[in-house]
Amino acid sequence: MPELPEVNAKKNHFDQVALHQKIETVDLIDTSYILKEISGPAFAEKLTGRTFTGSYRRGKYFFAKLDNSDHVLFHFGMSGRFRYYDDPDDQPKYERFAFDFEEGGRLGFDCPRKLARIHYVEDLDAFIAKKNLGEDALVLKEADFLEMAKGRKGTIKGFLLNQKYLAGMGNLYVDEVCWQQGIHPASVMGLLSEEEQRAMFQNMQAILQKAVALDAVYPDYPEEWLWNHRDKGGTCPKDGTELQRDKVAGRSTYYCPQCQALRS
Repeated sequence: MPELPEVNAKKNHFDQVALHQKIETVDLIDTSYILKEISGPAFAEKLTGRTFTGSYRRGKYFFAKLDNSDHVLFHFGMSGRFRYYDDPDDQPKYERFAFDFEEGGRLGFDCPRKLARIHYVEDLDAFIAKKNLGEDALVLKEADFLEMAKGRKGTIKGFLLNQKYLAGMGNLYVDEVCWQQGIHPASVMGLLSEEEQRAMFQNMQAILQKAVALDAVYPDYPEEWLWNHRDKGGTCPKDGTELQRDKVAGRSTYYCPQCQALRS
């Protein structure tokens, strides 16, 4: 599932190729499963003749704003992506629908596994409230993070993954935060001191900012990150200890048994 940095990269691409483009037609190819609470023909009718005027990312959710102030939500699932092209020969194999623009060019939505979820959203605030979606992890204030973290009896990993607290953190980035801080992901969040929780927030922000700056291109991530050592048999970049893999908060979790202390 794409997390905040990956969705931000998709937003950057969308902004470059689709903003201020008037939609001439919407080509429906196979929208089964991915369109939610709206039919394909109704979706095409609402988008035809409209112009994308802006975009908004909240965690893993990407909203494209239309000239009538409505939005289209793209939740990309495991394999959803935009593909902009001019030559019909470049059409993606698993394109589910596409926007043909008045001035030329076509923005296809490619989704091999049909796990994406597309909504037409008339009231953005109401939709976010309905989803109980917390503040974006890069917008969240430190004071709000500390207030939510105070006294929490669940695991650090469960807290950071909970989208109602902060939106955008996913499995790999949470493991990275915990490893860089030297604390076991299964530690109880409320057992950390306020100073440690503050350091965790700042570390999380720094990791996300770095990933966003690199447009979520994984080969460019720093070699010293845990990210590059997670495969089976991988070792801790700090001390060379073989990494352990367990389930924490229902997710596969990598950590160093030597340099990540468990607080429970």
